[in-house]
Amino acid sequence: MGTGKAAYSGSAPVKGRGQWIRQAPALAAMVLVAATALSACTRPTGDFGRAKPSVIHDDLMPAVGNEAARLRGDPVSKFNYTNDEKLLRNRGWTLIRPPWTKDWIGGTMVELSRTRVLPETEGRVPPDLYFLYLRSDRFKSSDARYDKIAADASGDAELVMPFCEVAIRVRAADDERLRVLKNKPITTEETYEGAKARVWENRVMIKWVGQALRYRIIAYRKALDGLEIETPSRDRLWKVNNAIRELEGQVRLAEASCETPNGSGYDEPVRRSRIYKGWGLERAPVVK
Repeated sequence: MGTGKAAYSGSAPVKGRGQWIRQAPALAAMVLVAATALSACTRPTGDFGRAKPSVIHDDLMPAVGNEAARLRGDPVSKFNYTNDEKLLRNRGWTLIRPPWTKDWIGGTMVELSRTRVLPETEGRVPPDLYFLYLRSDRFKSSDARYDKIAADASGDAELVMPFCEVAIRVRAADDERLRVLKNKPITTEETYEGAKARVWENRVMIKWVGQALRYRIIAYRKALDGLEIETPSRDRLWKVNNAIRELEGQVRLAEASCETPNGSGYDEPVRRSRIYKGWGLERAPVVK
């Protein structure tokens, strides 16, 4: 993720550069202190784990995060978001946040990365915390713990394709943005740098989702291994393993930036045999 930063980031004015460099450590420290204070709690959630509007998390922390990103040399765009870019981040948030919404340790790490106080791909949720959650007294039945892993893994798998649909549209819009940037004269350096930075931000977001889902799989497998020892249940193993395998297939798609071998982002329609129903899906017979 570190490649190409020099091409995307703006250059500081020559006058006062030495003073800026001398002040950078102090500014970085101030940013981190402020971010720590602001992130004392994770982003508030409402029904079904949806994010609640919050001045701290929607306005203050992103402002601090943008300054932190500039200090470490990451591109920062001042462009307004397109509808799809907003949707990409909203759908992505459900996949990068901890699977247990009350996980304040993982939630704080994700929130610091989401608001760019930390680099996005450092917002890793510690995988061991999910098993600690399952071992809590919230679950009165050992089988319920297995069912929770299966439900969480299946729920994640169902969210990947809706995210990828948006990611593909955003990537296509970025390609058009870069084409226009190349073929039309740009009046200001701010416009040029802003366009490059937004493309970089979108690509980082898409890659982050793939990484976050891989950590979820690790968390689910660690939890399953622990439960097999602590509260064995052969009746639930197949269900949980099958849910995790289903998620792994979707994660491979997300890790490839939602691209499939056919280059469209989606698999070709599966055509069923004539011994099954739905004959209308097969290819037309060869006409001699």
